[in-house]
Amino acid sequence: MTKKKTVLSALLGATLLAGTGAGVVLAPDASAATARNGSCETGEFCYYFNSNQAGSVSDFGASQDDYGASQPSCYEFKGRGNGRCKCVKNNAASAWNRSKRTVRVYYNSNFAGAHQDVKPGARVNLNATLKNNNASHEFLTPGPRGCKTDGTNTKLPTTILVYRVKQHRVDRVPFKTYVKNVLPNEWITSWPRESLKAGAVAVKSFGWYWALHSTKRTPGGQCYDVTDDTQSQVYRPGSATASTNAAVDATWGVRMTRSGNILQAHYCATSTACSAWVSGNWMSQYGSRDKARSGQGYRTILRSYYRDIALRS
Repeated sequence: MTKKKTVLSALLGATLLAGTGAGVVLAPDASAATARNGSCETGEFCYYFNSNQAGSVSDFGASQDDYGASQPSCYEFKGRGNGRCKCVKNNAASAWNRSKRTVRVYYNSNFAGAHQDVKPGARVNLNATLKNNNASHEFLTPGPRGCKTDGTNTKLPTTILVYRVKQHRVDRVPFKTYVKNVLPNEWITSWPRESLKAGAVAVKSFGWYWALHSTKRTPGGQCYDVTDDTQSQVYRPGSATASTNAAVDATWGVRMTRSGNILQAHYCATSTACSAWVSGNWMSQYGSRDKARSGQGYRTILRSYYRDIALRS
């Protein structure tokens, strides 16, 4: 694998805490109810305020990475009974999974920390770690098995295989979750929005490229697409921020190609910080900041650094 060196990531990574584990990607269950109404219906995942599916219910038809901690903006228990109108975060005691997918309940927001899986159809009490300590949940759907990706040059991969270097293991991570937990470790989160958008496209493109092309294996023989450090891109579960998430969401439908193929988008802090720099193939992170401050949009920034690219929606 070609190294993607970056000075910024080394500086940022020292201050970030890593979470544990990752699931596989999700979408709303096709049969899920369209609105949260305080009734546990077919296709939904439901929390209960009390054990044994008692008390007020809070129903979800899709994953939620942060429930919010206070009214009036939090996701609340909506059904009748004990706990009605209380925020769901850190207040659920049991659950009923009426969807066709396994749902993973996490201790932390952004799908991080200790977790408990609830199989389709199961009614469970949350375990001692998760009871009244639930911060996010994720509808899981199996990604491609083994080393094969389901991505193409026109279709985003569902998941990406990340070698967690210090943990000596490979995690299959939802691709969007991966991008959202890389960008804040590679770009300064307070930089202008258009700089963050340019970074979001580059981070996504680099990961996408390696999901399609990697043949790397760990010393134990497991295949992986990228490492979680500066050999690839710095990935830290649970590190996503509001500003970087907004940049990822705003550009998620954009793909960056050269001659029809996803670009292996390299970047570095400055044009002189990395010895491998090749004009037309690398982007300066600080340069993207300065161009954004001068009023340039993310598409203009990307085209100023990457030669002969197409940005398609």
